[in-house]
Amino acid sequence: MKRKCRISGREFELHDRDLKFYERMDVPVPDICPEEIWRSLMALRNEWKLYRRKCDATGDTIISAYHKNSPYKIYKNEYWWGDQWDGLDYGREFDFSRPFFEQFKELQLKVPREGTSVFKCENCDYNSHIRESKNCYLTSLVYRCEDNLYSSWLVNNKDLVDCHMMSDCELCYECMDLEHCFGCVGSRHCANCNDCFFSYQLVGCDHCIGCSNLHRKSYYIANKKVAKEEFERVKKEILNGTRDGWEKGKQYFQSMWNNTVHRFVHTLKCENVVGDIMINSKNCFSCFEGWDSEDCAYSLSLGTAKDVYHCYSSGWPNEELTYYSAVTRGSQDIRFCYYIWFCSNMTYCDSCSSCQNCFGCVGLKHKQYCIFNRQYSKEEYFVLQKKIIQHMKDSGEWGTMPPDLSTFAYNETAAQEHYPLTKQEVEKMGYQWLEENESSVRGEKYIVPDDLEQAEDNIVEKVLICQESGKPYKIIPKELDFYKKMNVPIPVFCPQIRHQYRWEKRNPCQLFSRKCDQCQKEIQSSFDPDRSEKVFCEECYLRAVD
Repeated sequence: MKRKCRISGREFELHDRDLKFYERMDVPVPDICPEEIWRSLMALRNEWKLYRRKCDATGDTIISAYHKNSPYKIYKNEYWWGDQWDGLDYGREFDFSRPFFEQFKELQLKVPREGTSVFKCENCDYNSHIRESKNCYLTSLVYRCEDNLYSSWLVNNKDLVDCHMMSDCELCYECMDLEHCFGCVGSRHCANCNDCFFSYQLVGCDHCIGCSNLHRKSYYIANKKVAKEEFERVKKEILNGTRDGWEKGKQYFQSMWNNTVHRFVHTLKCENVVGDIMINSKNCFSCFEGWDSEDCAYSLSLGTAKDVYHCYSSGWPNEELTYYSAVTRGSQDIRFCYYIWFCSNMTYCDSCSSCQNCFGCVGLKHKQYCIFNRQYSKEEYFVLQKKIIQHMKDSGEWGTMPPDLSTFAYNETAAQEHYPLTKQEVEKMGYQWLEENESSVRGEKYIVPDDLEQAEDNIVEKVLICQESGKPYKIIPKELDFYKKMNVPIPVFCPQIRHQYRWEKRNPCQLFSRKCDQCQKEIQSSFDPDRSEKVFCEECYLRAVD
């Protein structure tokens, strides 16, 4: 069965499994394609941008995901999570003469919001969406990490700088999609490796440079066995603290990348999974970047999730029976929600924790049978909920997530990274746009030396100017110590540009129809067929790798 997307005009398919799930969740069949659903969900989440502003409860200066000109009421985290205020104080009756979303937006503007998503952390104020971590700086989407800088999507890591999508790794720099690795630099899609540099798709390897598709190898350069002395000589050439050495290392990687065989997707230990970067999962369709998940579809960023459809960042841990929602943790039976922690049977709710049976609520904690933040008896709740859903069906609102639900401007959110738009396109779609003011540069400007040895310790007091964006940035003492330890040059680009460069290297969360470059079999791959890489199906790839 095919439908045409109401927003993009593109055709998308509906499968029997999809229709059964929608019926199970008692939700309408979506009239927009999965990509537009992702856009609407990602536009709800500011993952990187931080601002200085005042807490609206205490007047204290805080670091917040909300700009000082945001119309929402923002509380510092410890106050928001405390018992000094109660979400029920903002409760109101539903007005059946008005649209649901118009009234929901009014509630959002009244109920306080937490400044940033920082939970159970020590010395992690300057971060976004971080839990149970210590001594991290300008990281995002982080769980149980320590001493990480300028990195994202991290689980159980220590001493990482400029990395993305890492788990159980230590002392790594400029790496992506690594698992259980130590002391690696400039590498991607490796597991159980140590001291591997500018390499790709290695498993159980150590002391490799510019290598790809090796298993359990030691002392290799460009996929050839070398003596330990030769390895150390080349390592000293590329990791000597100089810009020239760093560029040589990048050349090793690029030469390898252009000539190696690429697996059509990067899934591991999966059964009946269609997607990319899925690990230890089963029966997942069109899913990306997930672990330990089952029976999910059209979802991105899954952690121990089951029966999850059309979601962004679901689980981490244990999510079940969730539809069209973003950033849901440990919850069940969730529809059209975002920022939901350990809840059940929630519909059209925002920023609620440890609640159950709530509809159209914002900022509630430990509540049940509430509608628009107003308490009802169990019997009253279900009668009124049914009436409101019918009202939404009559008005065409039921089953939709309009742009006005977002509390951020589009260009502050993850949507701008995945689906970049111009200001005109954003406003045409109904989202908000935030004009960014150029940062004023105070202090002495400093030219970054090309040799780490030429950098004086007082560089941490200097203002550096990004060679790409022209924006100011600084080096912090912990960061300088890391560069010295890893013997890499001080970056000449600001953290935002470095993140952008990493992002551009990743395959999109999208599958393309193409042919295996070896056997010509039809495959679904995250490598666009217009790209130049050699992409093999699973069978051909396994025959080709060492």
